[in-house]
Amino acid sequence: MPVLRLEMHPGRTPEQKRNFVREATKVVVETLVCPPESVEIIITEVPKEAWAVAGKLKSDS
Repeated sequence: MPVLRLEMHPGRTPEQKRNFVREATKVVVETLVCPPESVEIIITEVPKEAWAVAGKLKSDS
């Protein structure tokens, strides 16, 4: 069972998430030749104050 994990900042709408999981599932099914029922996608929203790049919090950018 393929499991995709997406981490992103909060702010996307439920419709954007629906579109993402639909399209990502299509690609996994086509590429890995597996049934869509076997594809799981976990979306984790991480606030900018909990995400850092190059030693700086994204919330400080």
